[in-house]
Amino acid sequence: MTTNNPADTQSGSSGARSGDWVPATTSADQEFSADSLLQFACKLADAASRITLQHFRQSLNVDNKLSGNNFDPVTIADRAAEAAMRDLILLHYPTHGIYGEEYGAKSGTSNFTWVLDPIDGTRAFISGLPTWGTLIALFDGNRPVVGVMDQPFTGERYFADDLNGKSVLRHLSTDTSLRCSNCSQLAKAIMMSTAPDMFDQHEFAAQQKLASSVRLMRYGGDCYSYCLLAAGHVDLVVESNLSLYDIQALIPIVEHAGGVVTDWHGESANNGGQVVAAANVSLHRQALDVLQSAAKKSVRIL
Repeated sequence: MTTNNPADTQSGSSGARSGDWVPATTSADQEFSADSLLQFACKLADAASRITLQHFRQSLNVDNKLSGNNFDPVTIADRAAEAAMRDLILLHYPTHGIYGEEYGAKSGTSNFTWVLDPIDGTRAFISGLPTWGTLIALFDGNRPVVGVMDQPFTGERYFADDLNGKSVLRHLSTDTSLRCSNCSQLAKAIMMSTAPDMFDQHEFAAQQKLASSVRLMRYGGDCYSYCLLAAGHVDLVVESNLSLYDIQALIPIVEHAGGVVTDWHGESANNGGQVVAAANVSLHRQALDVLQSAAKKSVRIL
């Protein structure tokens, strides 16, 4: 998970072909059909999964986006999966914007922007761990109104949208409604963070103070942690240095399961940065009491 500044450019596979697409013969912009938008988000997940599963637990060349001793891996699976999703968006919703981890931002004339992370948890992906996922959000200019987290190796798809107002796990063609736990005490809570090195020194001190107050602290998980929270297995997720594509798809999934997602000030987490997700308002308030000493102002991107 890394912070990425938007560039109003298209690159990679989908960018190179952006002038060649032919609009769908049916409605090219079904902007007011929320059901169709959720269904389309699931089609994007299907397209990405056909690519990511080909490469998971296979020998891969791994590029490093960073220099020196820093490591931010990217693979052909990340790039090709995002390119496939972008091509479908350009075909079916050409007025919508796109903001993706690998190929940046493309402005649209609509209020809608598709926010894509083809593989959230690339470190887990290249290590063979099935805790990565494909994240797809639809941002309406104010908030993400559709969110999908797809883990094709385990066959799990978590999704939510504002129209239906519920979070769902689809597994083996069976849909299960999700609900966060009713844990309201830090001393009984299970907390997760992706990695200690995602925090700076001041943030880590606050995270460790909170971790010392809970029943169990676990590292790892990436996007999967938030879905476990929505399913009632985890009670708190605390992270920092997130990009908006790391969190937007997960916000509807947690919130429509009864949870709360904000930054460390208790404000919108739409733009990433410092994020705390909690199973309920009471637990969220207790976590903020500890974390606010290290809270930073988030920077609006979308």
